[in-house]
Amino acid sequence: MSVDELWVLRDEIATALRAKITEEKRKLERRLALLKGNPSKKESRAQRRPYPKVAPKYRNPAKPSETWSGRGKKPKWVIAQLQAGKTLDDLAV
Repeated sequence: MSVDELWVLRDEIATALRAKITEEKRKLERRLALLKGNPSKKESRAQRRPYPKVAPKYRNPAKPSETWSGRGKKPKWVIAQLQAGKTLDDLAV
């Protein structure tokens, strides 16, 4: 083969390889989208996992409608009652 024929052959091979690589990339991107579930922009934000409802364990004696489950930050009324000398057992439902 002449040098010119080899260059033409090389260009044909490069074109064929480029087409194969592009097709393989598309296939892999489709598979990845299926595995991810392809979330929309709204769903892509991190969502908190749902926590089960918890029954209240403590009640404010001064205002019985105020309750606390014992989870999270202590409400102001709990802090005030503890500073007044009561214990959490005194506030238990």
